[in-house]
Amino acid sequence: MKICATTELLAHQEAAVEKLRPSRVGALFMDMGTGKSRTAIELARHRQERIDKVVWFTLVSLKETVRYEILKHTTATDSDIYLFDHRTTDDNLPDAKWYVIGLESLGSSSRVTLAANRLVTERSMVIVDESSYIKGHRAKRTNRVTALAERARYRLILTGTPISQGVQDLFSQMYFLSPKILGYRSWYSFSRNHLEYSDRYRGLVVATHNEEWLAAKIQPYVYQVTKDECLDLPGKLNESYFCSLTDDQQEYYDLAKEKFVADVLEYDDPYSDLQCSIPIFRLFSRLQAVCCGFWTNDDGSVVELENDRMALLMDVIRQVPEQEKIIIWGKYRYAIELIVAALGAGYGPGQVCQYHGGLNERQRHDEIVRWRRSARFLVATQDAGGHGLDLTAASTVIFYGNGFKYSTRIQAEDRCHRIGQKRPVTYIDLWADCGIEGRIRDALATKGSVVERFKEEVDAVKDSQDREGMIKKLLEKL
Repeated sequence: MKICATTELLAHQEAAVEKLRPSRVGALFMDMGTGKSRTAIELARHRQERIDKVVWFTLVSLKETVRYEILKHTTATDSDIYLFDHRTTDDNLPDAKWYVIGLESLGSSSRVTLAANRLVTERSMVIVDESSYIKGHRAKRTNRVTALAERARYRLILTGTPISQGVQDLFSQMYFLSPKILGYRSWYSFSRNHLEYSDRYRGLVVATHNEEWLAAKIQPYVYQVTKDECLDLPGKLNESYFCSLTDDQQEYYDLAKEKFVADVLEYDDPYSDLQCSIPIFRLFSRLQAVCCGFWTNDDGSVVELENDRMALLMDVIRQVPEQEKIIIWGKYRYAIELIVAALGAGYGPGQVCQYHGGLNERQRHDEIVRWRRSARFLVATQDAGGHGLDLTAASTVIFYGNGFKYSTRIQAEDRCHRIGQKRPVTYIDLWADCGIEGRIRDALATKGSVVERFKEEVDAVKDSQDREGMIKKLLEKL
Protein backbone atom coordinates (compact mmCIF):
# COMPACT_ATOMS: atom_id res chain seq x y z
CA MET A 1 0.00 0.00 0.00
CA LYS A 2 1.27 3.44 -0.91
CA ILE A 3 2.38 5.57 2.05
CA CYS A 4 1.00 9.12 2.05
CA ALA A 5 2.06 12.23 3.94
CA THR A 6 -0.07 13.49 6.82
CA THR A 7 1.71 16.80 7.42
CA GLU A 8 2.74 19.60 5.09
CA LEU A 9 6.30 20.68 4.40
CA LEU A 10 7.58 24.10 5.36
CA ALA A 11 9.02 26.29 2.61
CA HIS A 12 12.67 25.43 3.24
CA GLN A 13 11.82 21.71 3.44
CA GLU A 14 10.10 21.90 0.06
CA ALA A 15 13.20 23.61 -1.33
CA ALA A 16 15.38 20.81 0.03
CA VAL A 17 13.19 18.10 -1.51
CA GLU A 18 13.13 19.84 -4.88
CA LYS A 19 16.90 20.19 -4.93
CA LEU A 20 17.74 16.61 -3.94
CA ARG A 21 14.97 14.67 -5.72
CA PRO A 22 16.73 14.51 -9.12
CA SER A 23 19.86 12.94 -7.61
CA ARG A 24 20.28 9.46 -6.17
CA VAL A 25 22.53 10.78 -3.40
CA GLY A 26 22.32 13.85 -1.23
CA ALA A 27 23.05 15.53 2.09
CA LEU A 28 20.76 17.53 4.35
CA PHE A 29 22.99 19.84 6.40
CA MET A 30 20.18 21.42 8.43
CA ASP A 31 20.25 22.89 11.92
CA MET A 32 18.41 21.15 14.74
CA GLY A 33 14.81 22.32 14.72
CA THR A 34 14.59 22.85 10.97
CA GLY A 35 13.11 19.41 10.22
CA LYS A 36 15.82 17.15 8.77
CA SER A 37 13.87 13.98 9.53
CA ARG A 38 10.65 15.29 7.99
CA THR A 39 12.56 16.21 4.82
CA ALA A 40 14.26 12.81 4.64
CA ILE A 41 10.91 11.05 5.07
CA GLU A 42 9.47 13.07 2.20
CA LEU A 43 12.38 12.17 -0.08
CA ALA A 44 11.86 8.50 0.75
CA ARG A 45 8.13 8.80 0.16
CA HIS A 46 8.65 10.29 -3.29
CA ARG A 47 10.85 7.33 -4.21
CA GLN A 48 8.64 4.54 -2.90
CA GLU A 49 7.76 3.35 -6.42
CA ARG A 50 11.46 2.68 -7.06
CA ILE A 51 12.49 1.21 -3.72
CA ASP A 52 11.37 -1.73 -1.59
CA LYS A 53 12.57 -0.44 1.76
CA VAL A 54 14.32 2.33 3.66
CA VAL A 55 17.24 1.36 5.90
CA TRP A 56 17.73 4.19 8.37
CA PHE A 57 20.90 4.28 10.48
CA THR A 58 20.78 6.56 13.51
CA LEU A 59 22.17 6.74 17.01
CA VAL A 60 20.89 3.94 19.24
CA SER A 61 19.25 6.46 21.55
CA LEU A 62 17.33 8.02 18.65
CA LYS A 63 15.74 4.90 17.14
CA GLU A 64 12.42 5.47 18.90
CA THR A 65 12.46 9.09 17.74
CA VAL A 66 12.81 8.04 14.10
CA ARG A 67 9.87 5.67 14.49
CA TYR A 68 7.79 8.45 16.04
CA GLU A 69 8.64 10.85 13.19
CA ILE A 70 7.65 8.33 10.52
CA LEU A 71 4.32 7.62 12.24
CA LYS A 72 3.68 11.32 12.81
CA HIS A 73 4.29 12.48 9.24
CA THR A 74 2.98 9.55 7.17
CA THR A 75 0.22 6.95 7.00
CA ALA A 76 2.75 4.23 7.89
CA THR A 77 1.69 1.93 10.73
CA ASP A 78 3.68 0.21 13.45
CA SER A 79 3.91 -2.93 11.34
CA ASP A 80 5.64 -0.95 8.58
CA ILE A 81 8.53 -0.02 10.87
CA TYR A 82 11.05 -2.36 12.46
CA LEU A 83 13.61 -1.25 15.04
CA PHE A 84 16.69 -3.45 15.40
CA ASP A 85 17.24 -4.75 18.94
CA HIS A 86 19.39 -7.28 20.79
CA ARG A 87 17.34 -10.16 19.32
CA THR A 88 17.67 -9.17 15.65
CA THR A 89 19.60 -11.53 13.39
CA ASP A 90 19.78 -12.10 9.66
CA ASP A 91 17.46 -15.10 10.15
CA ASN A 92 14.54 -13.38 11.88
CA LEU A 93 14.10 -10.11 10.00
CA PRO A 94 10.39 -9.28 9.61
CA ASP A 95 8.86 -7.86 6.47
CA ALA A 96 8.72 -4.05 6.81
CA LYS A 97 9.09 -0.88 4.79
CA TRP A 98 11.31 1.02 7.22
CA TYR A 99 14.19 -0.54 9.17
CA VAL A 100 15.84 1.57 11.88
CA ILE A 101 19.32 0.48 13.00
CA GLY A 102 21.63 1.81 15.71
CA LEU A 103 24.67 3.33 14.06
CA GLU A 104 27.01 2.50 16.94
CA SER A 105 26.00 -1.16 16.70
CA LEU A 106 27.69 -1.46 13.31
CA GLY A 107 31.04 -0.89 14.93
CA SER A 108 30.51 -3.31 17.80
CA SER A 109 28.22 -6.06 16.53
CA SER A 110 28.78 -8.47 13.66
CA ARG A 111 25.25 -9.76 14.28
CA VAL A 112 23.76 -6.35 13.45
CA THR A 113 26.08 -5.88 10.50
CA LEU A 114 25.13 -9.24 8.96
CA ALA A 115 21.43 -8.51 9.40
CA ALA A 116 21.79 -5.05 7.86
CA ASN A 117 23.79 -6.51 5.01
CA ARG A 118 20.93 -8.85 4.18
CA LEU A 119 18.51 -5.93 3.95
CA VAL A 120 20.35 -3.60 1.57
CA THR A 121 19.75 -4.23 -2.13
CA GLU A 122 19.74 -2.19 -5.30
CA ARG A 123 16.11 -1.26 -4.51
CA SER A 124 16.90 0.22 -1.10
CA MET A 125 17.33 3.71 0.23
CA VAL A 126 19.97 4.04 2.94
CA ILE A 127 19.86 7.01 5.30
CA VAL A 128 22.59 7.87 7.79
CA ASP A 129 21.22 10.18 10.45
CA GLU A 130 23.76 12.29 12.37
CA SER A 131 26.34 11.53 9.70
CA SER A 132 29.05 13.35 11.66
CA TYR A 133 29.34 9.99 13.45
CA ILE A 134 30.86 8.49 10.29
CA LYS A 135 33.40 11.27 9.70
CA GLY A 136 36.28 9.11 10.99
CA HIS A 137 37.67 7.38 7.91
CA ARG A 138 39.29 4.62 9.98
CA ALA A 139 36.25 3.88 12.17
CA LYS A 140 34.76 0.39 11.80
CA ARG A 141 31.19 1.70 11.65
CA THR A 142 32.19 4.17 8.89
CA ASN A 143 33.68 1.45 6.74
CA ARG A 144 30.84 -0.97 7.38
CA VAL A 145 27.98 1.42 6.63
CA THR A 146 29.79 2.67 3.52
CA ALA A 147 30.28 -0.86 2.22
CA LEU A 148 26.67 -1.78 2.97
CA ALA A 149 25.29 1.26 1.18
CA GLU A 150 27.23 0.73 -2.03
CA ARG A 151 24.46 -1.51 -3.35
CA ALA A 152 21.63 0.90 -2.51
CA ARG A 153 19.94 2.84 -5.27
CA TYR A 154 19.55 5.93 -3.05
CA ARG A 155 21.76 7.27 -0.24
CA LEU A 156 21.15 10.23 2.05
CA ILE A 157 23.00 11.73 5.01
CA LEU A 158 21.61 14.11 7.64
CA THR A 159 23.40 16.30 10.15
CA GLY A 160 23.40 19.79 11.59
CA THR A 161 27.15 19.72 12.23
CA PRO A 162 28.87 18.42 9.06
CA ILE A 163 32.32 19.89 9.78
CA SER A 164 32.75 20.27 13.52
CA GLN A 165 36.55 20.02 13.23
CA GLY A 166 37.22 21.15 9.68
CA VAL A 167 36.93 20.15 6.02
CA GLN A 168 38.58 16.82 6.88
CA ASP A 169 35.18 15.82 8.29
CA LEU A 170 33.68 15.97 4.80
CA PHE A 171 35.66 13.15 3.20
CA SER A 172 34.00 10.09 4.76
CA GLN A 173 30.51 11.61 4.58
CA MET A 174 30.86 12.41 0.87
CA TYR A 175 32.59 9.09 0.18
CA PHE A 176 29.58 7.32 1.71
CA LEU A 177 27.35 9.08 -0.83
CA SER A 178 29.71 8.48 -3.77
CA PRO A 179 33.48 8.63 -4.35
CA LYS A 180 32.68 10.50 -7.56
CA ILE A 181 31.56 13.62 -5.65
CA LEU A 182 35.05 14.60 -4.51
CA GLY A 183 36.85 12.42 -7.01
CA TYR A 184 39.13 10.75 -4.47
CA ARG A 185 39.29 7.00 -3.99
CA SER A 186 41.21 7.16 -0.70
CA TRP A 187 41.76 9.30 2.39
CA TYR A 188 45.43 9.56 1.47
CA SER A 189 44.77 11.25 -1.86
CA PHE A 190 42.21 13.60 -0.25
CA SER A 191 44.49 14.62 2.61
CA ARG A 192 47.49 15.11 0.30
CA ASN A 193 45.54 17.71 -1.67
CA HIS A 194 43.69 19.49 1.12
CA LEU A 195 45.36 19.02 4.52
CA GLU A 196 48.61 20.24 6.01
CA TYR A 197 49.86 18.43 9.09
CA SER A 198 51.99 19.56 12.02
CA ASP A 199 55.66 18.59 11.92
CA ARG A 200 55.67 18.31 15.71
CA TYR A 201 52.36 16.64 16.58
CA ARG A 202 51.47 13.57 14.57
CA GLY A 203 48.01 13.74 12.96
CA LEU A 204 47.34 17.38 13.90
CA VAL A 205 45.91 19.38 10.97
CA VAL A 206 47.34 22.91 11.00
CA ALA A 207 46.00 24.19 7.68
CA THR A 208 43.55 23.29 4.91
CA HIS A 209 43.74 24.08 1.20
CA ASN A 210 41.39 24.43 -1.76
CA GLU A 211 38.29 24.83 0.41
CA GLU A 212 36.40 26.75 -2.30
CA TRP A 213 37.02 23.90 -4.73
CA LEU A 214 35.60 21.42 -2.18
CA ALA A 215 32.54 23.61 -1.62
CA ALA A 216 31.89 23.76 -5.36
CA LYS A 217 32.23 19.96 -5.71
CA ILE A 218 29.68 19.15 -3.00
CA GLN A 219 27.24 21.99 -3.74
CA PRO A 220 25.02 20.08 -6.22
CA TYR A 221 24.42 17.32 -3.66
CA VAL A 222 23.93 19.35 -0.48
CA TYR A 223 21.04 21.35 0.91
CA GLN A 224 22.10 23.50 3.84
CA VAL A 225 20.05 25.82 6.03
CA THR A 226 20.38 27.36 9.49
CA LYS A 227 17.65 28.37 11.90
CA ASP A 228 18.37 32.04 11.28
CA GLU A 229 17.93 31.59 7.54
CA CYS A 230 14.47 30.07 7.91
CA LEU A 231 12.79 33.43 8.05
CA ASP A 232 9.37 31.93 7.41
CA LEU A 233 9.58 29.74 10.51
CA PRO A 234 7.75 30.75 13.69
CA GLY A 235 9.67 32.10 16.67
CA LYS A 236 9.37 28.73 18.43
CA LEU A 237 10.63 25.47 16.96
CA ASN A 238 9.74 22.16 18.59
CA GLU A 239 11.36 18.73 18.43
CA SER A 240 10.72 15.54 20.36
CA TYR A 241 13.09 12.64 21.02
CA PHE A 242 12.01 9.28 22.39
CA CYS A 243 13.51 6.34 24.24
CA SER A 244 12.06 3.10 25.59
CA LEU A 245 11.84 2.02 29.20
CA THR A 246 14.50 -0.49 30.23
CA ASP A 247 13.56 -3.71 32.01
CA ASP A 248 14.75 -2.10 35.24
CA GLN A 249 12.43 0.87 34.72
CA GLN A 250 9.48 -1.30 33.69
CA GLU A 251 9.74 -3.27 36.94
CA TYR A 252 9.44 -0.12 39.07
CA TYR A 253 6.83 1.37 36.73
CA ASP A 254 4.59 -1.61 37.47
CA LEU A 255 5.40 -1.34 41.18
CA ALA A 256 4.14 2.26 41.20
CA LYS A 257 0.79 1.10 39.83
CA GLU A 258 0.54 -1.61 42.48
CA LYS A 259 1.20 0.93 45.23
CA PHE A 260 -1.49 3.19 43.76
CA VAL A 261 -4.13 0.47 43.97
CA ALA A 262 -3.16 -0.20 47.59
CA ASP A 263 -3.24 3.53 48.44
CA VAL A 264 -6.66 4.18 46.90
CA LEU A 265 -8.34 1.15 48.41
CA GLU A 266 -7.42 2.38 51.88
CA TYR A 267 -10.11 5.07 51.55
CA ASP A 268 -13.77 4.45 52.33
CA ASP A 269 -14.63 6.41 49.19
CA PRO A 270 -11.64 6.20 46.85
CA TYR A 271 -13.42 8.25 44.20
CA SER A 272 -13.94 11.45 46.18
CA ASP A 273 -12.09 14.38 44.61
CA LEU A 274 -10.25 15.42 47.76
CA GLN A 275 -9.07 11.94 48.70
CA CYS A 276 -8.25 10.75 45.18
CA SER A 277 -6.09 13.73 44.15
CA ILE A 278 -3.35 12.79 46.58
CA PRO A 279 -2.73 9.19 45.40
CA ILE A 280 -3.13 10.25 41.74
CA PHE A 281 -0.44 12.90 42.07
CA ARG A 282 1.78 10.45 43.97
CA LEU A 283 1.25 7.83 41.25
CA PHE A 284 2.08 10.22 38.41
CA SER A 285 5.15 11.53 40.24
CA ARG A 286 6.41 8.00 40.83
CA LEU A 287 5.83 6.99 37.21
CA GLN A 288 7.57 10.05 35.81
CA ALA A 289 10.48 9.70 38.23
CA VAL A 290 10.94 6.16 36.92
CA CYS A 291 10.98 7.58 33.38
CA CYS A 292 13.71 10.00 34.50
CA GLY A 293 15.83 7.17 35.87
CA PHE A 294 15.23 6.78 39.61
CA TRP A 295 12.87 5.46 42.29
CA THR A 296 12.35 6.86 45.78
CA ASN A 297 11.57 4.31 48.49
CA ASP A 298 9.14 4.98 51.33
CA ASP A 299 12.07 5.68 53.69
CA GLY A 300 13.39 8.40 51.35
CA SER A 301 16.30 6.41 49.95
CA VAL A 302 16.79 6.64 46.19
CA VAL A 303 17.44 3.82 43.72
CA GLU A 304 19.10 4.86 40.46
CA LEU A 305 17.63 2.86 37.56
CA GLU A 306 19.29 1.73 34.37
CA ASN A 307 17.83 3.98 31.67
CA ASP A 308 18.40 5.36 28.17
CA ARG A 309 17.22 8.91 28.88
CA MET A 310 20.62 10.30 29.89
CA ALA A 311 22.27 8.83 26.79
CA LEU A 312 19.50 10.40 24.73
CA LEU A 313 20.19 13.79 26.36
CA MET A 314 23.91 13.59 25.61
CA ASP A 315 23.27 12.59 21.99
CA VAL A 316 20.84 15.49 21.53
CA ILE A 317 23.38 17.94 22.97
CA ARG A 318 25.98 16.77 20.46
CA GLN A 319 23.69 17.96 17.67
CA VAL A 320 23.80 21.54 18.96
CA PRO A 321 26.70 23.72 17.72
CA GLU A 322 29.42 23.80 20.37
CA GLN A 323 29.32 27.57 20.86
CA GLU A 324 25.59 27.66 21.72
CA LYS A 325 24.40 27.89 25.31
CA ILE A 326 21.77 25.35 26.41
CA ILE A 327 19.11 25.36 29.11
CA ILE A 328 17.99 22.00 30.50
CA TRP A 329 14.77 21.91 32.51
CA GLY A 330 14.17 19.07 34.93
CA LYS A 331 11.36 18.35 37.34
CA TYR A 332 13.13 16.46 40.12
CA ARG A 333 16.15 17.49 42.17
CA TYR A 334 17.67 14.02 41.93
CA ALA A 335 17.41 14.13 38.13
CA ILE A 336 19.13 17.54 38.19
CA GLU A 337 22.00 16.00 40.16
CA LEU A 338 22.36 13.20 37.61
CA ILE A 339 22.36 15.66 34.71
CA VAL A 340 24.90 17.96 36.34
CA ALA A 341 27.20 15.01 37.03
CA ALA A 342 26.94 13.71 33.45
CA LEU A 343 27.57 17.13 31.89
CA GLY A 344 30.43 17.82 34.28
CA ALA A 345 32.09 14.55 33.29
CA GLY A 346 31.58 15.19 29.59
CA TYR A 347 32.25 18.91 29.30
CA GLY A 348 33.93 19.94 32.55
CA PRO A 349 32.36 21.18 35.81
CA GLY A 350 33.06 24.79 34.85
CA GLN A 351 30.66 24.50 31.92
CA VAL A 352 27.66 23.58 34.10
CA CYS A 353 25.52 25.84 36.29
CA GLN A 354 22.44 24.84 38.28
CA TYR A 355 19.37 26.60 39.60
CA HIS A 356 16.99 24.89 42.01
CA GLY A 357 15.35 25.07 45.42
CA GLY A 358 18.37 23.64 47.18
CA LEU A 359 20.34 26.84 46.56
CA ASN A 360 19.80 30.07 48.45
CA GLU A 361 19.03 33.32 46.67
CA ARG A 362 22.67 34.45 46.50
CA GLN A 363 23.84 31.11 45.16
CA ARG A 364 21.18 31.14 42.47
CA HIS A 365 22.17 34.66 41.43
CA ASP A 366 25.84 33.70 41.21
CA GLU A 367 25.03 30.64 39.10
CA ILE A 368 22.98 32.70 36.62
CA VAL A 369 25.75 35.31 36.32
CA ARG A 370 28.38 32.62 35.75
CA TRP A 371 26.21 30.95 33.10
CA ARG A 372 25.70 34.21 31.22
CA ARG A 373 29.41 35.02 31.32
CA SER A 374 31.18 31.75 30.65
CA ALA A 375 29.37 28.45 31.22
CA ARG A 376 27.47 26.66 28.49
CA PHE A 377 24.81 24.69 30.41
CA LEU A 378 22.16 25.86 32.86
CA VAL A 379 20.33 22.97 34.53
CA ALA A 380 17.24 24.09 36.44
CA THR A 381 13.98 22.90 37.94
CA GLN A 382 10.85 24.46 36.53
CA ASP A 383 9.52 25.20 40.02
CA ALA A 384 12.56 27.30 40.91
CA GLY A 385 13.56 28.80 37.57
CA GLY A 386 10.35 28.89 35.60
CA HIS A 387 9.33 32.38 36.70
CA GLY A 388 10.88 35.81 36.30
CA LEU A 389 14.29 34.90 34.90
CA ASP A 390 15.65 36.38 31.67
CA LEU A 391 17.46 33.51 29.93
CA THR A 392 17.63 34.96 26.40
CA ALA A 393 21.34 34.15 26.19
CA ALA A 394 20.23 30.70 25.02
CA SER A 395 18.10 29.72 22.05
CA THR A 396 18.20 25.95 22.67
CA VAL A 397 16.05 24.58 25.50
CA ILE A 398 15.81 20.91 26.49
CA PHE A 399 13.00 19.59 28.70
CA TYR A 400 14.49 16.53 30.37
CA GLY A 401 11.26 16.16 32.35
CA ASN A 402 8.00 18.07 32.03
CA GLY A 403 5.55 19.12 34.71
CA PHE A 404 1.92 18.09 34.78
CA LYS A 405 0.49 21.51 33.91
CA TYR A 406 0.61 23.58 30.74
CA SER A 407 0.99 26.77 32.80
CA THR A 408 4.26 25.47 34.27
CA ARG A 409 5.58 24.60 30.83
CA ILE A 410 4.74 27.92 29.20
CA GLN A 411 6.39 29.83 32.05
CA ALA A 412 9.61 27.90 31.46
CA GLU A 413 9.42 28.47 27.70
CA ASP A 414 8.97 32.21 28.18
CA ARG A 415 12.29 32.53 30.01
CA CYS A 416 13.96 32.42 26.57
CA HIS A 417 11.19 33.50 24.23
CA ARG A 418 10.82 37.11 25.33
CA ILE A 419 12.02 40.64 24.56
CA GLY A 420 15.77 40.50 23.97
CA GLN A 421 15.72 37.15 22.14
CA LYS A 422 16.94 37.69 18.57
CA ARG A 423 16.87 34.09 17.34
CA PRO A 424 14.19 31.42 16.95
CA VAL A 425 14.12 29.29 20.09
CA THR A 426 14.30 25.51 19.71
CA TYR A 427 12.45 23.53 22.39
CA ILE A 428 13.46 19.88 22.62
CA ASP A 429 11.41 17.38 24.63
CA LEU A 430 12.79 14.05 25.81
CA TRP A 431 10.13 11.41 26.29
CA ALA A 432 9.91 7.79 27.34
CA ASP A 433 7.54 5.78 25.17
CA CYS A 434 5.04 4.96 27.91
CA GLY A 435 1.57 5.85 29.16
CA ILE A 436 2.30 8.60 31.69
CA GLU A 437 4.48 10.63 29.33
CA GLY A 438 1.97 10.17 26.53
CA ARG A 439 -0.63 11.70 28.84
CA ILE A 440 1.68 14.60 29.68
CA ARG A 441 2.26 15.26 25.97
CA ASP A 442 -1.49 15.28 25.33
CA ALA A 443 -2.15 17.58 28.28
CA LEU A 444 0.49 20.08 27.14
CA ALA A 445 -0.80 20.00 23.57
CA THR A 446 -4.32 20.85 24.75
CA LYS A 447 -3.15 23.28 27.46
CA GLY A 448 -4.58 21.16 30.25
CA SER A 449 -3.55 19.27 33.38
CA VAL A 450 -2.74 15.58 33.28
CA VAL A 451 -3.92 15.08 36.88
CA GLU A 452 -7.27 16.73 36.24
CA ARG A 453 -7.77 14.62 33.11
CA PHE A 454 -7.21 11.42 35.05
CA LYS A 455 -9.59 12.56 37.80
CA GLU A 456 -12.25 13.04 35.12
CA GLU A 457 -11.73 9.43 34.02
CA VAL A 458 -12.04 8.31 37.63
CA ASP A 459 -15.27 10.30 38.02
CA ALA A 460 -16.70 8.62 34.92
CA VAL A 461 -16.53 5.19 36.58
CA LYS A 462 -17.04 6.16 40.24
CA ASP A 463 -20.38 4.36 40.50
CA SER A 464 -18.89 0.98 39.64
CA GLN A 465 -19.42 -1.78 42.21
CA ASP A 466 -16.06 -3.38 41.37
CA ARG A 467 -13.75 -0.67 42.69
CA GLU A 468 -10.50 -2.58 42.37
CA GLY A 469 -11.36 -3.90 38.90
CA MET A 470 -12.22 -0.45 37.54
CA ILE A 471 -9.09 1.12 39.05
CA LYS A 472 -6.90 -1.56 37.48
CA LYS A 473 -8.65 -1.02 34.16
CA LEU A 474 -7.84 2.70 34.32
CA LEU A 475 -4.22 1.88 35.05
CA GLU A 476 -3.96 -0.27 31.90
CA LYS A 477 -3.89 2.98 29.92
CA LEU A 478 -0.84 4.23 31.80
